[in-house]
Amino acid sequence: MPHIHIKSICCIGAGYVGGPTMAMIALKCPHIKVTVVDLSQPRIDAWNSDNLPIYEPGLEEVVKQCRGKNLFFTTDVAGSIAASEMIFVSVNTPTKKTGLGKGKAADLTYWESAARTIAAVSKSNKIIVEKSTVPVRTAEAIEKVLKRNCSDPNVQFDILSNPEFLAEGTAMDDLSVPDRVLIGGKIEGEAGQNAVDALAEIYANWVPKDRILQANLWSAELSKLAANAFLAQRISSINAMSALCECTGADVAQVAFALGKDSRIGPKFLNASVGFGGSCFQKDILNLAYICECHGLKEVADYWYSVVGMNDYQKSRFVKRVVSAMFNTISGKKIAMLGFAFKKDTGDTRETPAIDVGRGLIEDGAKLAIFDPKVSDEQIALDMEGLTNNITTYKTAKEALEGAHAVCIMTEWDEFKLYDWKEIYDTMQKPAFVFDGRLILDHEHLREIGFIVYALGKPIDPFLRSAEGV
Repeated sequence: MPHIHIKSICCIGAGYVGGPTMAMIALKCPHIKVTVVDLSQPRIDAWNSDNLPIYEPGLEEVVKQCRGKNLFFTTDVAGSIAASEMIFVSVNTPTKKTGLGKGKAADLTYWESAARTIAAVSKSNKIIVEKSTVPVRTAEAIEKVLKRNCSDPNVQFDILSNPEFLAEGTAMDDLSVPDRVLIGGKIEGEAGQNAVDALAEIYANWVPKDRILQANLWSAELSKLAANAFLAQRISSINAMSALCECTGADVAQVAFALGKDSRIGPKFLNASVGFGGSCFQKDILNLAYICECHGLKEVADYWYSVVGMNDYQKSRFVKRVVSAMFNTISGKKIAMLGFAFKKDTGDTRETPAIDVGRGLIEDGAKLAIFDPKVSDEQIALDMEGLTNNITTYKTAKEALEGAHAVCIMTEWDEFKLYDWKEIYDTMQKPAFVFDGRLILDHEHLREIGFIVYALGKPIDPFLRSAEGV
């Protein structure tokens, strides 16, 4: 079978993964026509405008450079699929909300719908690339859907798994200089190997060949779930240590630094915080644990569930610390939340710790004043549905902080470190509290100004100990 040279790509799904990934391929492969399709007209309109639907450093420049040349955004799903040789599927695979596997299993509704559409309009051979995070052996199920819904029996579908390993906020750098690109396929057969080689050839335009890894389909699908589970596990591990540090007078930052100097451990993902968030970590761990349950591996499932349990504990522990420090009553008190996104350099709020912490504070009667430089008022209202009577959003941090009893640092935006905290202190109620859930501020300087400071995982301020009766 001759080697396949791809000239046209279609990506179904114009979200956080599909948009940036296709923009990078278009930039690095000017000889390939790249079309991104989505059923949402407003989303496609945004991609074709000067106001992109997602914020990612460096993305706007790449899109503007390639758009209209070899990068296109359209709602013509059927036409774009029919005209392309390789189809990336980058649709949402959320956790199921109802039925079997509720709250654990991945919902593949959008994936199956995409597969049925591909099958219905395909008149020539297609290479289908799983870009969404999916359960192990999804490719097997999708292949059955494709074959049974294609009217032309001569059309061949080769399915590949090409999981994304992007971190929001650094996605363009991750795409430009990846640690590795993983391609899974039916490499035991000639057709499967040729399909893998075709995708590898695309990445080889800018990725060193020793970083382009090949595996069987099932290994590639599982690798994505495993990677996110391992990263989340590290965060939960250091967060567990942060609770012990507060009880013993140890400093979690010093503990993490010492751990990171061990070459077997390394320094990454050892920053204690109010908890992890984002679209992937919790969803993928729950999915992984559910798969383990389905295979009778209860102890393995329980192990992974505990990673999510520790994350929930960290958020509730933070809320309890705020309430107890403020004399066990926050009813009617204005509490400023600086940051709402799950991490800096993104406007994404999916599974952000700010949601659960905010709900916990409101349940105790607090009035929240929220400021985030990239998250819209509409998104905050959506995430905090039913609680907006207790929330005011602000366009500046200064307004959010004025007259507040306390401030909670929920996102590690760099600008928060640059504020004039003496000026802020003068506008707040006294005693003025700072609850640093991201460990980004100069805590000694804040104390010198007059703030009562709670720094997660650090020795507890004597004022806080006395307030709690410890």
